[in-house]
Amino acid sequence: MDNITTLDGVLENRHKVNYVQQGTGAPVILTHGLAASLHDWDDLLPELSASGYAGYALDLLGHGESEKPEHAHDYTVDNTFGHFSKWIDSLEINEPMTLVGHSLGGGLSLLYALKYPERVKALVLVNPFYDIRQLPPMLQKVFRHQLINTNFIDMTPYRVFRFFVEMTSFNYYIGHREGHVLPEHIRYQTALDYKRASSGIYNIPRTLPSMDLDLSRLYQPTLLLWGGRDQTLAPSSFPQLAKSLPNVVDTHILPICGHVPHQCHPETFNPYVMKFLKDL
Repeated sequence: MDNITTLDGVLENRHKVNYVQQGTGAPVILTHGLAASLHDWDDLLPELSASGYAGYALDLLGHGESEKPEHAHDYTVDNTFGHFSKWIDSLEINEPMTLVGHSLGGGLSLLYALKYPERVKALVLVNPFYDIRQLPPMLQKVFRHQLINTNFIDMTPYRVFRFFVEMTSFNYYIGHREGHVLPEHIRYQTALDYKRASSGIYNIPRTLPSMDLDLSRLYQPTLLLWGGRDQTLAPSSFPQLAKSLPNVVDTHILPICGHVPHQCHPETFNPYVMKFLKDL
């Protein structure tokens, strides 16, 4: 069952955060990417719980069932991080945590580990998004110059988001369509998450340069996971990050997967995470 808590001091108001906790034991924080939700981790949470870990996953600011501020200018990396870090504070966890972050959630996890290194035991970074220069040039232009029509997004019905997800989740290889890389229930949830999210979240990537990340300071053991067919982030991001982080324990590329390897092939993804946690 999801939980609701209210946070003080974010955007000068009280803002609710929706989250779920499963299991008891060593804490593992799971953070989703842009326009997603805590349901990104529906396959991993039960494995964590069954293996003696306490798994926590939240809906970030403006996502899922968490608070959705009215104004687009409220959606920045700094405010999103503030919402995220205050939620962690509210959990009153009294031991170092492992942070698992996908895409924007990976960027937030990096930022948290840099700001609060003593609170972070280890990092699992999944196609992490931490620099707007990781995006293709056209997407960079769209986000930098706020070319997204948020009114249009707000009026877009679920079926249009679903059609978009259906078309983009086909696995094309050498010109041949191989079928969906995401199962039907994931495609349904992905479209629903797009529809539920505030259109203001598309302002967040423009503020990514405010994430001044000195990655050489991160001493925590780190696992890097990457979907080999990611069309969202530059492929060069993966080796660059692996070279920049001083304590990368292991790296894996999931060759058939795109930007969401944790949802594409959880039967491959989850064992990598569980082994990493066990070996800490």
